[in-house]
Amino acid sequence: MVSKTVTVGSTVGLHARPATIIAEAAGEYDEDIYLAILGEEDEEDPTEAASSLMIMALGAEHGDQVVVTSENAEAVEAIAALIEKNLDEE
Repeated sequence: MVSKTVTVGSTVGLHARPATIIAEAAGEYDEDIYLAILGEEDEEDPTEAASSLMIMALGAEHGDQVVVTSENAEAVEAIAALIEKNLDEE
């Protein structure tokens, strides 16, 4: 598994719009991609990145550290890059 820790860049956190953009991008990969807030209890049970509802349920806020994990290094980089952006301005 490949992991990368990034900081949430969206000013409202991973709310509806950012979560939808991330989930759509994650759905383009065959491999599963997981998200977890660094240091939180759910880090042991990560969220599926292809589900916008699960991403919103994660409750990641602006500035939180999120761990992106997958078997696909390219997918990890792509999703990590989206999380770091302020997707509310797009």
